[in-house]
Amino acid sequence: MLIRVRHETIYRYGSPAKSAMQRLLVTPRNHHGQHVRQWRIDVDHDCCLIAGEDAFGNIEHRFFVEGPLQSLTTLVEGEVETFDQAGVVSGAVERVPLGLFLRETALTWPDAALAGFARDVTGAESTTLARLHALTGALNESLALDREATQPAASAAESFAKRRGVCQDFAHVFIACARALEIPARYVSGYLRQDDEASGQVASHGWAEAHVDGLGWVGFDPVHALCPNESYVRVAVALDALGAAPVRGARVGGGTEETTVHVRVENARAQSQS
Repeated sequence: MLIRVRHETIYRYGSPAKSAMQRLLVTPRNHHGQHVRQWRIDVDHDCCLIAGEDAFGNIEHRFFVEGPLQSLTTLVEGEVETFDQAGVVSGAVERVPLGLFLRETALTWPDAALAGFARDVTGAESTTLARLHALTGALNESLALDREATQPAASAAESFAKRRGVCQDFAHVFIACARALEIPARYVSGYLRQDDEASGQVASHGWAEAHVDGLGWVGFDPVHALCPNESYVRVAVALDALGAAPVRGARVGGGTEETTVHVRVENARAQSQS
């Protein structure tokens, strides 16, 4: 599938900001499941985009803007050719030891309820892959998708206790459960093309990957109870959603801040034929 992405982030300030700086993890890399045909980042103020890689091998851009700033807009656009690999991620850049992905974070710490749930729903399975599929299905049935349910900093334990959350909450609960089972797991940020999202999405998507001996990293999306296919564009990985956030930054001054995000993910070939 040829997926076209348009991701716009607009910051508006209550009073002029003196300056702002941002780190962007919005650029996908090639691997066997996707090929980036074109991609660009545009900032509506004069600045120098400094490209590099973070510790996980994600493509990172940083910039600094001098004010006064009433607003700041970042636009990301591009096209990615995707291929269904049944969730298996091969040919990707790997920078850190596998054991790092067993490390707990504040957002993925498994409390007793989470750890017990993970053991209960996977205990009948004899292989790692089967346990992960069982976990994905159980979370899909146990948690309700609710865009208003949690705050961005909600932990896996908090989301599990409420039995509801957004995509990053589902992923954090999956990661916490997998690590409780001593299976390396990590957060993935990216984009998902959906047939029922004709008017565009309100945010990018998030899911999880777990490591399976003999297969390597395999993606799991408990929101949709499936492994990522050709409808997914994989952008960045980290221990949790905070580390893989598309945009993080700081500013001097500006008073209150209002953030608006517009994301459109389309099948470019279907659009050209319509």
